Amino acid sequence: MKKTGLIISFILLAALSTNVYAQLKIGYVDSDAIMKQLPEAQDTQKKLDAIIKEWQEELSKMERDWKAKYDDYDKRKLILSEIKRVEIEKELVALEDQISRYRQDKLGVRGELFQKQEELMKPIQNRIFNAIQTVAKENNFDFIFDRSGDMIFLFAKEEHDVTKLVLEKLK
Repeated sequence: MKKTGLIISFILLAALSTNVYAQLKIGYVDSDAIMKQLPEAQDTQKKLDAIIKEWQEELSKMERDWKAKYDDYDKRKLILSEIKRVEIEKELVALEDQISRYRQDKLGVRGELFQKQEELMKPIQNRIFNAIQTVAKENNFDFIFDRSGDMIFLFAKEEHDVTKLVLEKLK
């Protein structure tokens, strides 16, 4: 919400500081639509999906192993010696920690998935950004917004949608 207010304030400030007779030219793109139509973005997303699937399968296997070990322990805990029970409980806790670390390392906020997305998607995003800048300069736009992000449009004329122009620049 703060971002929207800041953007609107910026537009108003720019509008007030320009000539009274000058009109702002504003356009928008739908970066989600661009990403869906760009073959290299689709290929990259497929690679990321394959990596995620592999990690989730490994995580599921680890969780199944933990569950099997726990079920076995739960069935036998009454007949186990105190020492053996404590030993198995420590193993179970260690396995839980290992699962948690794996989940965090692979899928966490700064995990390998985040790094892979950054590594693979950054060049594509830069290319899109450069195409947007080129379209904006060639068509003399003052502002270009992305309607697929945090920006909320209550109304936008289709004539201001420059998504097609950006896609053409990317081809």
